[in-house]
Amino acid sequence: MHKPTLLLLLAALACSCVPNRKVLYLQKNDLVKHRADTSIARAYTLKGFDYKIQTNDIISVRYQSLTQKEFDFLGSQNQTNIGNSMYIGGALLYGDLVDEKGEIPMPVVGKVKVAGLTIYQIQDTLQALANKYLEAPVVKARLLNYRAVILGEVKKEGDITFNNNRVSLMEAIGMAGGLGELADRSNIKIIRQQNSKVEVHYVNVLEEDFLNSPFYYVHQNDLIIVPPLRQRPYRLYFGQNVSLILSSVSILLLLITLNKK
Repeated sequence: MHKPTLLLLLAALACSCVPNRKVLYLQKNDLVKHRADTSIARAYTLKGFDYKIQTNDIISVRYQSLTQKEFDFLGSQNQTNIGNSMYIGGALLYGDLVDEKGEIPMPVVGKVKVAGLTIYQIQDTLQALANKYLEAPVVKARLLNYRAVILGEVKKEGDITFNNNRVSLMEAIGMAGGLGELADRSNIKIIRQQNSKVEVHYVNVLEEDFLNSPFYYVHQNDLIIVPPLRQRPYRLYFGQNVSLILSSVSILLLLITLNKK
């Protein structure tokens, strides 16, 4: 094989390589072999996070009490919701949509302000109202449409609905099947909505310091975009086009040789 051709192949192979430091999550000298023992290598204190309800969230509220059925106007509301339940995105959703004023309807009582409150605060607020009308009521509130969208170099792109509001970015990535080998883990884009404001941030999940990041938890309606590494075109198309490259180089060398003669 001609030396220029060999050099070209070696250069292409070098460009297509993805080193471990670009693949391994949450690194902290992890490429150095550590001795296995029972001691704690490091400890992190996670920042607290409780999602606050916004407009267009869907909340399920269920009431249970000792009040007789014919007088339990809140308990009968549960049956209406369940009867009108519908499937959205494969998950059974029934509940109340938070309107543009941040309120949800409550029978007899009227509209109740819930926007800006955590789901636990909403539960306490509705519990206090139910105590005025029912005997020994129990109120259960849940956020039904806590979701995010993940796109790019993941195994399964699309919408992800969570069953709780404290899901880490790493868990969301796992629910999407994990990142592909050619994903750029150092430059993940997060587009976050805060009411009418949209913010764009970038995070690096290769570094263990991400555990201290304010983006450790996924927020409602986050759009997560995972870009590809620069090696992606080489890895995807090198095998398909290598014969074309070799043929082109061979023809070029032949033409140069003929011209010299």
